[in-house]
Amino acid sequence: MTVTGAHRLLPAEWMPQSGIMLIWPHGHTDWNEDLAAVEAVYLQLAQGITSYEKLLVVCHSDAHLQHVSGCLNEAGISAHRVRYAVQPSNDTWARDSGPITVLEDGTARLLDFRFNGWAGKFEHDLDDRITAGLIAQGIFDNVPAEHVELVLEGGSIDSDGAGTLLTTTSCLLHPDRNPGLSRDELEIQLRHHLGVEHILWLQHGSLAGDDTDGHIDMLARFCDTGTLACSVCEDPTDENTPALSTMRAELAQLRQPDGQPYRLIDLPIPAPIYDEAGQRLPGSYANFLIINTAVLVPLYNDTNDAVAMAKLADAFPDREIIGIDCRPLIRQNGSLHCITMQLPASIPI
Repeated sequence: MTVTGAHRLLPAEWMPQSGIMLIWPHGHTDWNEDLAAVEAVYLQLAQGITSYEKLLVVCHSDAHLQHVSGCLNEAGISAHRVRYAVQPSNDTWARDSGPITVLEDGTARLLDFRFNGWAGKFEHDLDDRITAGLIAQGIFDNVPAEHVELVLEGGSIDSDGAGTLLTTTSCLLHPDRNPGLSRDELEIQLRHHLGVEHILWLQHGSLAGDDTDGHIDMLARFCDTGTLACSVCEDPTDENTPALSTMRAELAQLRQPDGQPYRLIDLPIPAPIYDEAGQRLPGSYANFLIINTAVLVPLYNDTNDAVAMAKLADAFPDREIIGIDCRPLIRQNGSLHCITMQLPASIPI
């Protein structure tokens, strides 16, 4: 690992963006049995995104690209707002298989971390090559890029854009991600590659049905440098209550670099959602996506939908709050933020 002396910064999601990357669902993914419903969510998301910025759509094949472009055109989305690329994929979780962008002395740099299917749980050979494939095709023009021989998923980290990173020990220290790497050694890598100075480790917090080992973007998120939105559950009969209550208490003890506590915004999780086999699904409003002048919020046809929208409107008073029905997405244990990856303003689309 070479230390260059250049200053790196991991941007906050609320910083200006050129666009959002989506990997469009196709028949070779787990979405196949519910493809029409899932594509409808993607179309709604694409319409919301392209109202504010551009969209990079990664398709599985040339034929798939023709299908997707036809769908977007039929939905009234301007071709000038969308760029397409062809790169095969196992799945469509762009947050975890897409590039993570840092600013190095103010210049964008794409980082291609390894992706191993959430600690080897799912097929991932194609997904692990998505970022490298897009870079090789010149999709990001001449933006500098580097491969990093470290397993790291975008959904497992959240940045305040000022040098502080929020993450979980359950995910980043999972033995099947970077075996043999201690917490101290991992911190050295994170500081070097991402330019972070202050790492906040959550040791508690989980959602039943989550197969990512505790991605932070389902649990707690920065809304600004001094505010954290967090998933909460106060129902004493809900299996998620003990872990989320302990996590909230842990968040209340965290301090900003200046020693001040964080303002906490409670996002009550939706009522239990189950799949056909009776397995609990990880519904969460913390899986929101911040785009230019708007916030897209996952909804679940639940009474807490309106509560979450109102609380996020309070957290983001200068942004429009837009709800997206994500019930088809949660059937595969993820939601809105999980299928997207923001590209900072200096990344051309």
